[in-house]
Amino acid sequence: MAKFRITVNMEFVRSADLDFRSGVKVAADLGYSYIEPMVHTGWGLLSEVGYFHSFSMEEDPLLMKEICDQHGIKVSSLSGHSPLMKPEAAVSRLTRAVVTARLNGADFVNSDEMLKPDWMDDDFAHDAMRYSLTKAAMVAARHKVYLCIEPHGIYTKTADGLMKIVNLVQSPWIQVNWDTGNAYLAGQEDPYESMQKVRDRVYHIHAKDISFEQGESQRGKVTGTPVGCACGEGVVDWERVAAILEPVDREIFLSVECGTIDQAERSRTYLEKTLKKWLV
Repeated sequence: MAKFRITVNMEFVRSADLDFRSGVKVAADLGYSYIEPMVHTGWGLLSEVGYFHSFSMEEDPLLMKEICDQHGIKVSSLSGHSPLMKPEAAVSRLTRAVVTARLNGADFVNSDEMLKPDWMDDDFAHDAMRYSLTKAAMVAARHKVYLCIEPHGIYTKTADGLMKIVNLVQSPWIQVNWDTGNAYLAGQEDPYESMQKVRDRVYHIHAKDISFEQGESQRGKVTGTPVGCACGEGVVDWERVAAILEPVDREIFLSVECGTIDQAERSRTYLEKTLKKWLV
């Protein structure tokens, strides 16, 4: 039987212009025990001046752990989203994210295909993604970290398209991060039927709810969205999500992906109450 742990994607402090260190403190104050940090290569201006939460992998990876330890927080996973069709960027970011995850005790790095350049056809795009994932999978295997691909782009808006990318490289370390909100907004398939279809490969979940207003205006017109509303205040049936995954025999992180600090607080309260029988 699947069991769930609740974590929070650090995007919840982006609207408050908080840096990583401040965001960790807020997550702890809200009662979270785990976080999913965003990581990047290079030195991002907004992060360096303290206005953005993403953690630079130019820093010592153990600095992340040191900051989290100060607040009694653990790292569940990393948001290492990288453009798989751009190997010169994706390979460096994903492989470094894998190492950073392992040094912080996390087993998962999440990504998606991101944007396709206009000059690439579908075959070229999948060849480029195969190269990026091959390089990343070798590092993931050494460090025993799962690289999880989520529905977010033009290829992953259907279950078959998502699995085509996941299966480009035959590696047990490449799995699925199911994004409940993106799957709904894509509007190509019933999101619960799609989840059922990929269930055996779901190792991580972005717990993203979508407001009824956003769903009405954007469903079928976009392939994803950065953040959702508070869990329990939108279209997602969370008990149905848990029931679909119930036969899977592993622990799965539900990473709340919302837009504000208040939404993160309400999401934790709602999920802990609603999914109580499925929680670790």
